[in-house]
Amino acid sequence: MWQYELILVNQLSAYRVVVKTAAQIVFVSKSGYYKWLKRKGQNLRDLRNRPVLKDIRAIIGTNPGYGYRRATWALRKQGQVVNHKRVLRLMRIFGLIIKRTKFHPITTDSKHENPVYPNLIRGLRITHPNQVWASDFTYIQLRQGWVYLAVEMDLYSRRIIGWSLSRNLNADTAVDALHMALYNRRNDNLSGLIHHSDRGVQFTSFDYTQVLRNNGIQISNSRKAYPYDNAFVESFFKTLKIEEVYLNEYEDFEDALKNIKQFIEDVYNEKRMHSSLGYMSPLEFERQRQIDNIAG
Repeated sequence: MWQYELILVNQLSAYRVVVKTAAQIVFVSKSGYYKWLKRKGQNLRDLRNRPVLKDIRAIIGTNPGYGYRRATWALRKQGQVVNHKRVLRLMRIFGLIIKRTKFHPITTDSKHENPVYPNLIRGLRITHPNQVWASDFTYIQLRQGWVYLAVEMDLYSRRIIGWSLSRNLNADTAVDALHMALYNRRNDNLSGLIHHSDRGVQFTSFDYTQVLRNNGIQISNSRKAYPYDNAFVESFFKTLKIEEVYLNEYEDFEDALKNIKQFIEDVYNEKRMHSSLGYMSPLEFERQRQIDNIAG
């Protein structure tokens, strides 16, 4: 009887009868009617998802290493019209997501005989571009294995002015990122520039510090056991992981390179707003400074 009354309410509302009036006719509350509609919608979604979920389970059963992107492509090959967001949601709800290893590579090796330099930026007020550049490494997980990202940031605008992605955690990767930064700032006056990094073996190596010295750049290193001395770059890595890396499953090095390049150059530098920059992107902030300098 109760189900019949609800169906009658639904039919009455289809004829543009006010819900309150329709509900009163069959002695059903408005809240009860809306709850039924919500439950009905959920049941319909469940029915539509059943064949998709069944196929996902079959795919994962045959290929236990598949993540949501591979599962999506497998479904499409079977004729399912489905997007990756729906597949990811179902896999999360039913516990089909791959549990990644908790092992994290160590990117900073401070046990070396290389010279270490004083921290020159502690308490320093940063007022203009090319006053302080900062560099650091982070790791990126692929479907199998890891790759490593070195970046160079201008601390004034938070812009990533140099970066390099590599399969190897070595000084060459850091040097490549530094060379990109120098190229991107080739028309700027770098007089008085301070370069800051942690005490890692890559950034204190002869090859790396020689590039800095050859360009007249002052060298600064974080204090021992003080990772927050390089907080701005660490903040960028957090943004990169949350807004790009954790949302994807990189199949291989080329896949990671393509996506990370797009995020750094087209999203982070060009579009992502920073509250500390007056809700402007790094490039927008730099352009505004140039306009202000011309006007002033």
